[in-house]
Amino acid sequence: MIRIEIYYENGGKISGFRASGHSGTAEKGHDIVCAGVSALSQAALLGIGRHLHREMDYDVDPSGDLRMKLSGEPDDLTQAIFETMRLGFVEIAKSYPNAVSLKESRTAR
Repeated sequence: MIRIEIYYENGGKISGFRASGHSGTAEKGHDIVCAGVSALSQAALLGIGRHLHREMDYDVDPSGDLRMKLSGEPDDLTQAIFETMRLGFVEIAKSYPNAVSLKESRTAR
């Protein structure tokens, strides 16, 4: 099971996320569920870091786990990227409920 947790600041804006685990729907390298979650999470990390030049704390584990937290306050541009990522996660979780668990934490991490 892929476990996704999205973190929110007190103002209701997304401040980071964590994606861990594997879906188990196919063998490694051929799993569209894992590929979808990986693409969304890595695109958010790259967009916020390289395009918006925002500072963040992140860790990408060789096993595929990814954790990211903004260093500063979220703004409208980071929210556009995070919300696009979140919408993608929601749709994947709807399509593959036995492979993806999505949790939204309303407290800062």
